[in-house]
Amino acid sequence: MDNELRIVISGGGTGGHIFPAVSIANAIKAKRPEAKILFVGALGRMEMQRVPAAGYEIKGLPVRGLIRPLWSPKNIGVLIDYLKSKGMAKKIIKDFKPMAAVGVGGYASGATLDAAHALGIPSLIQEQNSYAGKTNKMLSTKADKICVAYDGMERFFPADKIMMTGNPVRQNIVNAEISHEDAVKQFGLDPEKKTILIVGGSLGARTVNESVLAHLKEIKESGVQFIWQTGKYYHESIMQKMASHNDMPMLKVMDFISDMGAAYKAADLVISRAGASSISEFCLIGKPVILVPSPNVAEDHQTKNAMALVEKDAALMVKDVEAKDKVIKLALTTVGDAAKLESLATNVKKLGLPHSADIIADEVLKLAENKK
Repeated sequence: MDNELRIVISGGGTGGHIFPAVSIANAIKAKRPEAKILFVGALGRMEMQRVPAAGYEIKGLPVRGLIRPLWSPKNIGVLIDYLKSKGMAKKIIKDFKPMAAVGVGGYASGATLDAAHALGIPSLIQEQNSYAGKTNKMLSTKADKICVAYDGMERFFPADKIMMTGNPVRQNIVNAEISHEDAVKQFGLDPEKKTILIVGGSLGARTVNESVLAHLKEIKESGVQFIWQTGKYYHESIMQKMASHNDMPMLKVMDFISDMGAAYKAADLVISRAGASSISEFCLIGKPVILVPSPNVAEDHQTKNAMALVEKDAALMVKDVEAKDKVIKLALTTVGDAAKLESLATNVKKLGLPHSADIIADEVLKLAENKK
């Protein structure tokens, strides 16, 4: 067992953390099929289902986020859970004996990588956003390598540890081989018409959904067709509201799109939140996008993600508070402007960093070899 390659990967809470973590694990396994990989996540969070579905073992910690305001008495319980989680993480690491630890952000990675550092395990953290998360900032002084996706991250991390790698993304999206015409047909739409894809994440985005409902008349009369992922949380209520608008074949309404590779191929333009993983996908496939940053994230990091593209003429942005009035109108104008679509696609493609998971996996393996 002493010579067996073992890696622990921790983090989660959102798909934006889980997709990169699984991509890194897959890249390590592709290079070293004999590697043993153990995930550590937060109990009750989505990684506890998504990681086993991807074929990896995961251990859960009772760790959770701080409650605002920070002086809330409830944070005493949060602190107790963190200390308990760190103790559990130490036991997991002592039992598993990893050669390296990887943190991708999220509640569990703080306790796990803190424990790994205390036990002399080298670590790498991967920061997806242009504005670093609290957990990764806390861990940065203890980490051996910090992989980032945006310029200027020395604002948050020691410059000598930073490596520009980009964000690992879902390979089925980058490698989708279906043609635009076949992808449009797959959604029951007309390949001769322009298509706008609307996504707000797997759970949906209330403001984005309200923006569509407020402009059904314009959509119906536009000559443009839409693929609309409402999110499972909002789907039932939206379908009730759509019951009196059953004469809209140009609006394909879905709660969840399982084949996002085909959805992106079908789209001439995308309306999306500005999560780091989504933005990395747009960059790699060169997809024109209107970003509507979520206001409900720490440090407003989605706006900062979006602005990193907007400042390079690589995306358009509409503030969440203005989306209901503006985003559908802007989308209909933009999708009819061939020059603008081409410009956005060209500029966003320039920002893509391919092979991110492979590059990060190589760095993890270097840390593991040094540990041996």
